[in-house]
Amino acid sequence: MIQETGVASVPEHKEHYHHKSHDMSDAVARTIVRFSAACADVLFRTRYGHRAVVLETIAAVPGMVGGLLQHLKSLRFIRDDARWIQTLLEEAENERMHLLIYNKIVCPTSFERLLIMIIQFFFYHTYFLLYLLSAKTAHRVVGYFEEEAIHSYETYLRLIESGVYHNIDAPDIAKKYWNLADDAKLVDVVKATIKDESIHRDVNHAFANDTRTSFWR
Repeated sequence: MIQETGVASVPEHKEHYHHKSHDMSDAVARTIVRFSAACADVLFRTRYGHRAVVLETIAAVPGMVGGLLQHLKSLRFIRDDARWIQTLLEEAENERMHLLIYNKIVCPTSFERLLIMIIQFFFYHTYFLLYLLSAKTAHRVVGYFEEEAIHSYETYLRLIESGVYHNIDAPDIAKKYWNLADDAKLVDVVKATIKDESIHRDVNHAFANDTRTSFWR
């Protein structure tokens, strides 16, 4: 496993976002994500492996919550879900696998394990309520979260490629999950993660734009 000290020099990076805020819902979602990202920066600094472990435990929540509520909506209105349920549950499972993979790369500290339990409790209930109030905003939040995740993983990738962190062998669980080569390295794991997060970003922004998003109609 990699020991990350949090004192590495991070290469310069110009932030880029996939979706610009167009209304109050988008602005609220963007504010939530910016605040969360700032907190993560304070807690983890350049310890990107540890950051991934903690944040993936949170990232796996929205898909499960959205899938549950879309399932209830489909039952309530007795109509097809247009594959929303399966898509959201697959997202949750994919994020859970990210967690299991990065847990093989870095070992979370006792404080981080406690943090995971606390954040998960509050985030689950908060996201559940947000989805009930505005599913559009909830999906936009996830879309913006994914943009932040991509930015974080891209920075992590550059730190590995620049030699700040060792480019260790990819764990077996990652090779099996993504069908990576036997000689796959950490950079291959991070690149595969970025591809996954890019899909989640696009899907959630698309859901936020869809007029059928609301839980109530």
